[in-house]
Amino acid sequence: MTQELNKADIEADFLKLARIALSGRTQDVHVVLRRAAKRYHPIQPSFADALTTLLHESPSAASPLRRQADLPLPVDLDSRLHLMRVETEPELDHEPIFAPDLASTLTQIVQERRNPEALIRAGLDPTRAALFVGPPGVGKTMAARWLARELGHPLVILDLAAVMSSLLGRTGSNLRHVLEYAKNMECVLLLDELDAIAKRRDDHGEIGELKRLVTVLIQQIDDWPPSGVLLAATNHPGLLDPAIWRRFERHLEFPLPDEAAITRFVDGVLRPYFPAAARDWSNLLAIAFDGRSFSDIERDLAAARRSAALGGKPLEEELAGLLTGKSIPKRRRIVLATAIVGQGLMSQRMARELTGVARDTIRSRGAAKKTKLRRRKTRGK
Repeated sequence: MTQELNKADIEADFLKLARIALSGRTQDVHVVLRRAAKRYHPIQPSFADALTTLLHESPSAASPLRRQADLPLPVDLDSRLHLMRVETEPELDHEPIFAPDLASTLTQIVQERRNPEALIRAGLDPTRAALFVGPPGVGKTMAARWLARELGHPLVILDLAAVMSSLLGRTGSNLRHVLEYAKNMECVLLLDELDAIAKRRDDHGEIGELKRLVTVLIQQIDDWPPSGVLLAATNHPGLLDPAIWRRFERHLEFPLPDEAAITRFVDGVLRPYFPAAARDWSNLLAIAFDGRSFSDIERDLAAARRSAALGGKPLEEELAGLLTGKSIPKRRRIVLATAIVGQGLMSQRMARELTGVARDTIRSRGAAKKTKLRRRKTRGK
């Protein structure tokens, strides 16, 4: 059966669009037009595609901060501190290293924004809101910055310390001001430390005003326009209200880096300035840094580089010091000592002094490793 355009539906859509446009709610105009393109695509695909193209090539997209000059950054009425930080052109010190599943999801979010027509033809919208979950220092903020850079949008970061007003009743107003401001920009908005303002409403230890704040946040997320990307990050997902969880279409887990990821990270940090150290020490440091976050690893590497530069010592001496931490389990110290000797970086005696592993253990483990390699080569033949 051939579908036909319903005159009453078209009139209703046009009147709704006119009413919203006259009220000056630009982001809502985008929402209505996107829904119209999706609704009419099965009936009038050329019209829907033209509408989608118009939205995608809107003059507003060429100037993400088009209204910033007219809209000053929101401030807290008590402290007069800015409630957000805007990075007009997000930059990264180095390329992030994401776990494979995480990298795939982040890449898909970017592709959704670059090719919205494909989604609309399937009756879908690009991802509006995503929740980043993981311990501190694993790359959640960097992922937000990476997404903003890839999309060519400014990154807006909510300063929760400023949003939590000394007069708690104003915190809801602060939050509204931030999100209303961000809605008028084609941007990536990051709500960092979300658990500070989105705690479970069944937590009897929280006062009523904080519970009302969760309701305000839910309303604002529901009203977030498809033109922007809303991200939130939390280190304590168990504290979040279940209704907040449901508002985010994507839940992205940020795990602690594994040995392969740490090796790549250390190599990326050292190679531009110390290529030889990167070649010889990246895999050893990956063993020593197992269970650590990217930010912890970067801090220790920076401290070693500073000490070597100021003391006029080879960087390798400082890197060796990172392998002697008391927190490194004995099993990993044995692996480290065997690898150090196996790569010819130190003698057995020096490796013992560095790691505390007996020379007999280093010798026996090294011999066992060589035997295993010979067997693999023999089977390969």
